[in-house]
Amino acid sequence: MGNISIWQLLIVALIVVLLFGTKKLRGIGSDLGGAVKGFKKAMSDEEQAAADKKALEDNAKETAAQNTAAQNTTEQKNKEQA
Repeated sequence: MGNISIWQLLIVALIVVLLFGTKKLRGIGSDLGGAVKGFKKAMSDEEQAAADKKALEDNAKETAAQNTAAQNTTEQKNKEQA
């Protein structure tokens, strides 16, 4: 019980085609394909946005570290001159 044979699947497919027709099924398939493509694009756009945000944060941290190092160097030179 619970096992579906290939013949049962073919009978169900035939009934679906007879009920809806090939044009309707083709339209449903293309709509479903478009929805999946849109979902994948949205997911990749979100991942790209997260990667861009992380890169900007890393760049800001690196710039802040460089500014701090430059400021410390300037302070040390000022102390040596004094």
